Amino acid sequence: MELAIMQVLWKRGPSSVQAVRAQLTGDPAYTTVQTILNTMEKKGRTKRTLEGRAYIYRASLSREMATGSAIKDFVERMFGGSVEGLLMSLVKTDQVDAATLKRLERAIAKRGDEG
Repeated sequence: MELAIMQVLWKRGPSSVQAVRAQLTGDPAYTTVQTILNTMEKKGRTKRTLEGRAYIYRASLSREMATGSAIKDFVERMFGGSVEGLLMSLVKTDQVDAATLKRLERAIAKRGDEG
């Protein structure tokens, strides 16, 4: 649910609880969305400002930062922190084709040239 809310905030920009709720699937309760937004604010993932009688929430993490953090957590939990394990799993399950591997190889080589 937090990811779905972040996606709404990234797409729409600063939004009220009601505006976020309207964009979510499954018709969650207003209080549920409000609670999650408040929890996310305490975690530093969103910021809020009072406008009139309603809080307006905005993402405090970029999509790239949130994605990087989620991927790092996933790799740690599923592959013991091994990026190679993740990549080998993608190759073995035919989720990465030869063209994608070539693009990855070029991106890695380019990154190596920069640093």
